[in-house]
Parts: sequence; structure tokens; C-alpha cells
Amino acid sequence: MKVVLFCGGRGTRIRDYSDSIPKPMIPLGHQPILRHVMQWYSDYGHDEFVLCLGYKANVIKDFFLNTRPQTFSDCVVTQGGQDVKLLGDQVKDWSITLLDTGVWRNIGERLWAARDQVKNENMFLANYSDGLTNVDLDDVVAKFEASGKIGCFLAVRAPLTYHLADIAEDGRVREFRTTDTSEIWINGGYFLFRPQIFDYMRDGEELVLEPFRRLIDDNMLMAYKHDGFWRSMDTLRDWQSLEDMVERGDMPWNRKVTAEKTRRGLVMAGS
Repeated sequence: MKVVLFCGGRGTRIRDYSDSIPKPMIPLGHQPILRHVMQWYSDYGHDEFVLCLGYKANVIKDFFLNTRPQTFSDCVVTQGGQDVKLLGDQVKDWSITLLDTGVWRNIGERLWAARDQVKNENMFLANYSDGLTNVDLDDVVAKFEASGKIGCFLAVRAPLTYHLADIAEDGRVREFRTTDTSEIWINGGYFLFRPQIFDYMRDGEELVLEPFRRLIDDNMLMAYKHDGFWRSMDTLRDWQSLEDMVERGDMPWNRKVTAEKTRRGLVMAGS
């Protein structure tokens, strides 16, 4: 399926980076978070991407126009760099459509601008491009396909550390709960749609407000609850947390890294 990625935001809550580069290009390890997201989809076999650009679109265009496969692969370099041989698995040939959808448009307007790219798809995927997860995408797709719904979003636990108070009308406290034991779910920014989503959209509307309300009224929106790993990169603190995970080699969103850690664990257990 095609994957629509919203890459046009200004990233105002993570200013230390976003003044110079667009938020999706903020690096985690040796590659931008956008590429981590794309690699996750590619690991599930989805290699056609539509990037809805906006703020500093030229930076993202330059990255994909000038980055060579060996940038993210082990390689052997000879003849002063003129001959490069890739080691291990060959890098997949991604199809990447780069659309400049404007600087000040919201997510709904960016999706609308990409409608011609997905109008002939049975279903398509979409993402904010600034969050990572280890959800089983194949299972999400299967359940959405079987549902007959028009839209689906990944529902995740709110990443809060507050204690939630259940308070009666008279001020009596019934209970305190932690957020991870509550029934608070938020939009994780991972979507599946059928092209009929565009029938529910109107000019200038934000995606998850009015269009989703219309889907709800028609019983055409479903949520896929995910209790596993999910992390968005909204603030500098979020970035540091994800960067620390990359440095430790703890990347649950990367299926290859996770499989290798599992293999090593089995080898160590058996030795």
C-alpha cells in the first residue's frame, strides 16, 4: 500500500532543531526520524511513499535526491570512493513522491492535497512522521480490512506520569490511578484509510476533528488499541529519550535490530 507521510510541520515545541531543519529531519542516531518511520513501513513491505512537504521542503528534497544507498549500509569502498560495494541485504528501491503542500496547511489540507496520489488505492496508510512504534502492522491492516470501515487510527496509552483522581460530586476521592492503568487512549498518529475518506472532508478542516466526527456518526471509524511501545517526538526531552534508546541499541520499532537482539539472547541463553 502507499504510505502518506505528513512532513510539513514547523515543530515549534522542539525549537533547538526546527529553526534550521524540518522536524521529520531531526536525527536519531545517524538518520532522521522520518527515515526510521519509512524503514518501519518498508519492513512490512510498503515501499511507496507520498511525502507531504511544507516547512523547509527543500531540506527534505535534498536529502532524498542526494543520499546514496551506502549512507545507511555497510560497504566496501575502493578506488578512492569511485567503486562502492554494499554488504549484506540490498537496500530496497523505494518510490518516493515529494509534494510541496504549503507551509501553513494543517494535516487535513495536506492529505487533501495528496488525494490524487491515492485515489486508485483500495486502502492506504498515513502517518504524522514524528512517532515510532512496534505495533504489528500486518494485524492492524487485517483487522481494518475485515471491518469494512473507512478510517482507522492507532490508539495508544497517554505518555503521562500523573496520578488520576476519581472525585465524587461532594469532593470525596474515590480512587487514585496511574495513567497506564486508566482507560485513557490517545491518537497515536498512525492511520489507515480507504479513498472514501475524502468524501468526509471539507476545505480547511483538520483531519481528526470534523472529518472524524462524520465518520463516527456513520460508524465508519475504528481504533486499534496498542499497549506496546509507542513514542512521539514532540519536545527536546522526547528526542533525548529516543536518542538514548538508539545509542543503547534499544530500538523496538526496528524489526531487524529487535530480531538480532532476540537471536543473541537465545544464543547467550543456550551457551
